[in-house]
Amino acid sequence: MRLFDIMEMLLAAAVGIYMFFRIRRLLRFYGIVGKKKGTAIVCLVAAACLGASCLDLWTTRAMVILHFAGLFLVTDLVALLVRRVHRWFSVHREGSGKARRPGYDFWRKLSGCGLIPVLAVAVIFLYGYFNMNQIRQTSYQVETDKQVGNYRILLLTDIHYGTIQNPDILGEKLAEIEELHPDIVVLGGDIVEEGTSKEKMQEVFRLLGGMESRCGIFYIYGNHDRQPYTMDRTYSNEELEEAIGAAGIQILRDEYIEIGEDLILAGREDAIIARYLTYRIAPEEILQGVSRDKFIVMVDHEPVEAEENAAQGVDLMLCGHTHAGQIWPVGLVTELTGAMNYGEYQRGDCKVIVSSGVAGWGYTIRTAEHCEYVVVDIVSRTGGQTDLDRED
Repeated sequence: MRLFDIMEMLLAAAVGIYMFFRIRRLLRFYGIVGKKKGTAIVCLVAAACLGASCLDLWTTRAMVILHFAGLFLVTDLVALLVRRVHRWFSVHREGSGKARRPGYDFWRKLSGCGLIPVLAVAVIFLYGYFNMNQIRQTSYQVETDKQVGNYRILLLTDIHYGTIQNPDILGEKLAEIEELHPDIVVLGGDIVEEGTSKEKMQEVFRLLGGMESRCGIFYIYGNHDRQPYTMDRTYSNEELEEAIGAAGIQILRDEYIEIGEDLILAGREDAIIARYLTYRIAPEEILQGVSRDKFIVMVDHEPVEAEENAAQGVDLMLCGHTHAGQIWPVGLVTELTGAMNYGEYQRGDCKVIVSSGVAGWGYTIRTAEHCEYVVVDIVSRTGGQTDLDRED
C-alpha cells in the first residue's frame, strides 16, 4: 500500500471521528437530544458516510466535505479561545465566573449553529468556480549575456480540454494571444486527459494549431495526455499523435530543434510516465553536440531535474503540472517541502518558470492562484539581433 493511500485512510478516519462529535453538537444546539441511542446511530451513520467519501480525495465531493470539516474545526477552535478569554475576564475583571460580557451570548449562538462554516464554504466555492473560468496573462522577462535575438515564447500548459473548464473560454483567449505575436508557441503537456473525448481532443489541437507564430508550435507530453489512468480510453496514442501532427504541431520527445542560429528548444518525455511505462533520456544525451553558446530552453511537464539541466548549460526551463496547488493550501505545503510549485525560480544559472496552467484538474474550483497563459520574453543584454525580432 502506498504512503498516499495510508494518508488518505487516516484523513478519512479523522474526518469521520470529528464529524461524529460535531454533528451531535449541532443536533443538541437545535434541541435534538444527543444522548438518545437513535440519535447516536444517526450521527454515526452520517459521520461514516462523510469519512468514507474522503477515501478518494480526487473528487469534488471529498473536497467539499474537507472544507466543511476544516472550517467547522477552525470555528470550534476560535470558539474555544473566545470562551477561555471570556472566562478569564469574567473571573479576573468582574469577580464572578458567571458574569457575561456584551456580545458573548450572540457569538456563542453564532458559532454553535454552524452558519459560519456554511457561509464560508459557499463563498470559497463561488470564488473558486469563478476563478477557474478566468484565464489571465502572466509575463516574464529573461535576460541573458548570450548573443541571442529577442524571442517571445508563449507557454500553454494543463488545458485539460473538455473537462472542468468551459471550452469556449480557451477559444475566446486565442485571439487575444495571437495579438502578442509570439515567435514560439510551446504546449507544455496535459492539453487533454482521461475525461476528454476523441472529438474534443481533435478539436483542441485544431484550435491550437491555428495559432500564428513565427517559428512554429511545439508540444511535449504530460502525464495525462495519453490517458494512462483509465481503462476506458476515448482515443489511442496513435490517434493523439495523428491529431497533433495534422494540426501542424511538432512533438518534442527527448529531442531538440534549432530555432534560427542562436536558440535551442528541447522537449522532454513526461517524467511520471517514463517512471512506469516508457523511458526518458538524460539531459546530457539530449543536448549532446549542442553549443552552449546558444540559448537553451528545456520544456518539461513536471518541474524536476532543474539542477541537472543547469549543469548542462540550460538557460531556461518551462514547466507546468502543479496547477499552483489549485486548492489552498496544497501549494503552500508543496513550497514547504522544497519543491517548485508556481512562478519563477533560479537553479544555478538556469531560470525555471512553473505555470499554474490554463485550467485546473479534477475539481471545478480553483482557490489557489489563477488560470493563466505565460508569455516569456528573452532579451539579450548584449543587444543581439536576428531576423526574428519583432517590429512592435
